[in-house]
Amino acid sequence: MANVPEDLQYSKDHEWIRVEGDVGTIGITDHAQHSLGDVVYVELPKAGETFAAHEVFGSVESVKAVSEIFTPVGGEIVEVNESLQDEPEKVNTDPYGEGWMIRVRLSDKGEVDALLNTFEYEDFTKAETE
Repeated sequence: MANVPEDLQYSKDHEWIRVEGDVGTIGITDHAQHSLGDVVYVELPKAGETFAAHEVFGSVESVKAVSEIFTPVGGEIVEVNESLQDEPEKVNTDPYGEGWMIRVRLSDKGEVDALLNTFEYEDFTKAETE
């Protein structure tokens, strides 16, 4: 069973978000990194760029494939995890910690409420693998 922390919200594209104030930290879920296999490269946007909810903001390249990453919410990028350039494997080893990807100033906090909670995401991933 994948690790699904209860203090996060999840998208059906397998991204997570942790909201603190009006900023959300975003990464890919443990389920996603397991599916991808060993991550060898992460392409991320630059701070200052803005994205709408569910828009592609970057990609993750693994030994198996290249996968697009989507923003679960809209907003402006305020910080990018630059350490992933040199250590993309952090996405595999610590997807909810050091493997975070971007921080976004939320344009609409209501978009967070539309995301899945831990239990809904667990049900969603179970249904996908059955």
